[in-house]
Amino acid sequence: MSTDTIGVIGLGYVGLPLAVGLAGCHKAVRGYDKDPRRIESLRQGVDETGEVDAEQLASVDLLLSDDAQALSGCTAFIVTVPTPIDANKQPDLTPLRSACETVGRLVRPGGLVVFESTVYPGLTEEVCGPLIGEASGLVPGRDFKLGYSPERINPGDKVHRLETIVKVVAGQDEDALERVTAIYEPVIQAGLHKASCIRVAEAAKVIENVQRDLNIALINEIALICHRLGIRTREVLDAAGTKWNFLGFTPGLVGGHCIGVDPYYLTSKAQALDYNPEVILAGRRINDSMGEFIAVEAVRLLSETAARPLGQCRVGILGLTFKENVPDLRNTKVVDIISHLSRFGIDPLVHDAHASPHEAEAHCGVRLSPLEELQELDLLIVAVPHATYLSMADGPLPGMVRSNGAIMDVRSALDQAKLRDDLRYWTL
Repeated sequence: MSTDTIGVIGLGYVGLPLAVGLAGCHKAVRGYDKDPRRIESLRQGVDETGEVDAEQLASVDLLLSDDAQALSGCTAFIVTVPTPIDANKQPDLTPLRSACETVGRLVRPGGLVVFESTVYPGLTEEVCGPLIGEASGLVPGRDFKLGYSPERINPGDKVHRLETIVKVVAGQDEDALERVTAIYEPVIQAGLHKASCIRVAEAAKVIENVQRDLNIALINEIALICHRLGIRTREVLDAAGTKWNFLGFTPGLVGGHCIGVDPYYLTSKAQALDYNPEVILAGRRINDSMGEFIAVEAVRLLSETAARPLGQCRVGILGLTFKENVPDLRNTKVVDIISHLSRFGIDPLVHDAHASPHEAEAHCGVRLSPLEELQELDLLIVAVPHATYLSMADGPLPGMVRSNGAIMDVRSALDQAKLRDDLRYWTL
């Protein structure tokens, strides 16, 4: 057990499960989030992300606060704030800088600051350390130590959890690594991997998502080619998948807090080093283009099947979150479909079984519609295959579409054989 008093900064998808896990193994753990509404919900036993249930929250002694001063006296801080990109697809370090300033006001000589946020190699020591030093008046590496342990959470995944995923840990020196290890080791049942330095751990994290992004981009490009060949991508992948070493990736929209964002952290650093990362950026361009492609195909389907002008067509979209069965709207690419449809005068009805209507409007500019409004549709786009929608596939879901209408199944989640014969069916 660590002798540190631990403060977790940021209680979202990453920070909350971590804070709960730490509180179950260590005596003194505090959690801070700047959102008062988030803290109040957690105090009521409600985690809107769905990652931690009320029983888990109640089972640990975890101090929760929206006042950073609640972390006063902590000797170790773990930063789990998001690292988004800006409109120019460059790293937006605003949340990270703010967290560093907060830590800088609280850290004392002998303190430890560990970052879990995904960053480019070198950022922890080159940017975060000096920011904390400036705010605290302390010298990084001498008065306080830095550590890095990248998050590997997969929202909505009930199998691969914090404690069951090997945790990469790194420290500024041996002393820092020893303290980081003492913090995480009791929590992580799968064990720790000790990286030789912080930059190695930073690079390892970012390439995990770069690799996945590129694999999906490859399959998305194959889907675009199959579309022009007039053959089903799913059938091609099923056939190819009979070989033992074929990788099981599928086409689709690539959003979320990691895969659609993290590659830009690595490419921005590479470009700063005067290297142009052609393959990574090519994959990003393909994946970022899929929303527009789906919208154009939707317009083509409507022009072939609808008996009214495009602007009068009734189009429904099922799913707004970035992946199935989670309420997470961060960087969802469904908004790209909606945006491009609007260019053709189409204002779709959008429903999501998990997303908060307030969050959808505030963060995506999308008004969610009740499911019962999605009726007599000319086109239904199943953008996110939530389990709720798949359970309706035998009747209620195709029943939303008028006779001789069309269904777009972005992720090939539906069984076409169970749909009405009069419906046009399209899938990536």
